Amino acid sequence: MLKEKIIKICLVALFFAPPIQADRVKDLVDIGGVRSNQLIGYGIVAGLAGTGDGKDLPWTGQSMKSLLSRLGASVDGPVSDYDLGESLRALAGQNANKDIKVENLAAVMVTADLPPFAKPGQRFDVNVSTMGKASSLRGGTLIMTEMRGIDGEIYGLAQGPLTVTGISADAAGTSVEIGVATAGRIPNGAIVERAVETPFTSSDHLVLNVRDADFSTTNAIAAAVNSAFGTGTAVAVDGVSVAIRAPDQQSARVAFMSAVQDLEIEPGQPAARVIVNARTGTAVINRSVKLSAAAVSHGTISVKIDTFNQVAQAAPFAPGGDQVVANAEVAVEEQEADMFVFDESVELQDIVDAINAVGGTPSSLIAILEALKRSGSLKAELIVI
Repeated sequence: MLKEKIIKICLVALFFAPPIQADRVKDLVDIGGVRSNQLIGYGIVAGLAGTGDGKDLPWTGQSMKSLLSRLGASVDGPVSDYDLGESLRALAGQNANKDIKVENLAAVMVTADLPPFAKPGQRFDVNVSTMGKASSLRGGTLIMTEMRGIDGEIYGLAQGPLTVTGISADAAGTSVEIGVATAGRIPNGAIVERAVETPFTSSDHLVLNVRDADFSTTNAIAAAVNSAFGTGTAVAVDGVSVAIRAPDQQSARVAFMSAVQDLEIEPGQPAARVIVNARTGTAVINRSVKLSAAAVSHGTISVKIDTFNQVAQAAPFAPGGDQVVANAEVAVEEQEADMFVFDESVELQDIVDAINAVGGTPSSLIAILEALKRSGSLKAELIVI
């Protein structure tokens, strides 16, 4: 009878016990070699309403001349009435022997992140930022720009109208600026021209890199993979990487990694850390932080100085007349501070409750944490940002 009661109690305890926190592998790791690649390009934005670089920056006009030359338009010397170059000069309001005006043009840098596995023909977003004196890119259109990688090869072409959220206006010495008008975006403004090779399809092993280095986490991932797919499938290399033997066939490799990413593990507890931002008065303490026994007293001393002037009246018929005398009153006030005691291995909530009980401010919390770290009572890494 007693045995049956014990079994029932255990079943009830298991039923109401809180579930063990588990995370999917895909939320904890990155696959080695599967990454985005940064691209950069130099281009020209046209169609601005007089907010371009202006004549003070010669390279903008030179870039436009070079572009028109590649398009077959002559921009040097006299041209015929039917030449495209003459039409462009007429629209710009200039003679055939003068340089192109660049008030409606802006030299820009174009940057983007090429997503992993991006294939030719797919599109990606680009960011456009001014290089010269252009005051706004609103209403402009980016002319076809080559997007190059670190190896100098062209991986995409960007072109299209800009989306600019900032507004800038000035008149009679007064200016108003909302947001940033010298930078914009072109959603899906670039086309992939070349795919970046990755080791995912050719390597013998696939490597999973943990975002937060932890030996317990990599060991748990290797154990979960070996339990699901057989002993020897995965090996924890170090506190960051786990090497996994992958199938040779491409379709089987994709299905295998899909199953690995959906495995659930219990990651290792993070190291005890206290993050302090002294500029904003923010302090973040994770659940692993503990303290050894310590007594803390925190108070402030305020000094108040009041200055007031008095007039000293001169004696009758005395030379010099009345005099102004400056007087000052100095008062020093020290607030009463309660001392509170931290017990051995106190938990996070106890730290917060103790400081809140004495009316501590965020700046007081930061000062107390720094002092506890110096005294050796704070068993955590103190990071000041």
